[in-house]
Amino acid sequence: MIHSLQLPFPRGFHFEHTVYSHGWCALLPYRLDRTALQLRYPVQLSTTRIAELRIGPPRQSRPAVTVEVKGRLSEDHRAQLTRIASAMLHLDLDLQPFYRMIREDSRFSWMAQNRAGRMLRAPSFFEDAVKMLLTTNCSWSLTETMTSRLCETFGTVSPFGGHCFPVPEAIADSSEDVLRREVKLGYRAPYLLEMVRRIVRGDLSIEDFRGSSLPAAELYRELRGIKGIGDYAAGNLIKLLGRFDYLGIDSWCRAKYAEMYHNGNPVPDSEIVNFYAPFNEWRGLVMWLDVTRHWYGEKFPF
Repeated sequence: MIHSLQLPFPRGFHFEHTVYSHGWCALLPYRLDRTALQLRYPVQLSTTRIAELRIGPPRQSRPAVTVEVKGRLSEDHRAQLTRIASAMLHLDLDLQPFYRMIREDSRFSWMAQNRAGRMLRAPSFFEDAVKMLLTTNCSWSLTETMTSRLCETFGTVSPFGGHCFPVPEAIADSSEDVLRREVKLGYRAPYLLEMVRRIVRGDLSIEDFRGSSLPAAELYRELRGIKGIGDYAAGNLIKLLGRFDYLGIDSWCRAKYAEMYHNGNPVPDSEIVNFYAPFNEWRGLVMWLDVTRHWYGEKFPF
């Protein structure tokens, strides 16, 4: 049965630029229909029931968000799915201060004109953290492979195809050997295992990061306290919390910056930091949009 949901899309919301903001749309259990520009995601409502969220651009003539599920959808589940869809699109993030700051900048005003800056997230911060761990020190194709294997090995099968993203308990009952041998996580295996076991024990309330009012520096420090989450991963995870005080520089960003501003010649990270420093609490967002500008003018890679 198909049900519709109503989301509070904010002023200036751009669906396509949110979906393609970074690589999450290409990682399971997300499935993207590029022709219809529809994003699909299976949500496990209970141990025996799964719904599939289908999110498209807001339209006046029909709902932008629908849910397919067997049978009726309770009001509680409808509210849960609405919260999840809103969290995925980070609809509560206010980008208007960013647009006001950047629209007069001759080099970067395109960011406001394109309504760019909202970043696609997972339904849970746990999933964001795991996927960010799987982007460290590897190619994007390996990140896709590890994410797929993780879902296939530990996730519940979805009646709509594929698997749900695994819950911490499913992974916690595994072993480092399985994570290395079957999921091919390499050195990341013990870090993921420790993370999920801390969550299951109650030592790490990972969902508390979302909605936290702590200053960015404290949030960053707490993220760095999770084994396996270094400067790069913490700097990018904090962006998914709506804080952009850190750059989260990786080898791809370094190479792209060097190509754009130094004819491909490598520069120290300190120069990149100084270049974006004038944008203060928005500097991490300006850097990311700057190095990915070709996605907006040409073609998104995902």
